[in-house]
Amino acid sequence: MKTVIFDLDGTLADTSGDLIAAANACFAALGHGAMLDMQADQATAFAGGRAMLRLGFTRLGMADIEARIDAQFPLLLEHYGENIDRHTRLYDGAEAAVQRLLDADYRVGICTNKPEGLAENLMQRLGMLDMFGALIGADTLPVRKPDPAPYVETVQRAGGNVARSVLIGDTVTDRETARAAGVPSVLVTFGPTGRDVAGLQPEALLDHYDDLFGVVEGLLA
Repeated sequence: MKTVIFDLDGTLADTSGDLIAAANACFAALGHGAMLDMQADQATAFAGGRAMLRLGFTRLGMADIEARIDAQFPLLLEHYGENIDRHTRLYDGAEAAVQRLLDADYRVGICTNKPEGLAENLMQRLGMLDMFGALIGADTLPVRKPDPAPYVETVQRAGGNVARSVLIGDTVTDRETARAAGVPSVLVTFGPTGRDVAGLQPEALLDHYDDLFGVVEGLLA
């Protein structure tokens, strides 16, 4: 069974606004201003909560940054969970593209480094959770991407075959996950780094979800 596995943040949905807002809420509670910019720091947002906190504390010139990150990270997740879909939007054509795969008897799943509970909550709010046969988050298994185990588990839970699967993502983490699993990767170009992802040498690039079915068919033919 042909299978397509999607990353979430920066791939299916632009979640950067709510992620950055959660990080800035932490800095505001500490008496600082908004340390991250909604536009300029999108790429850091897609690298995760710890990356955003690290950037903010670095800009403040603070010592013991890792300890401060450890202290603030649970608060960031709490704020994010309470405000998970204020700014987040699906990328244009994403839902229709997934539906076209389902109509063609593909298996589809999500493999993300977002905590599983948050990922499920977000996809439910976006109205797409029931479309996916499996969802693996950062805390579902003892390891996370770029270890290939979460990807393999996602394919298997979705009812697919790793040998006939492809990963859709947006970062070097997704590229390395696909390489480790021995499957092709497709990197989207509508994220904050644009077509610079071509430098990661994926098997294909995706400029718009309208093109997804043709790209995947070509790779799995």
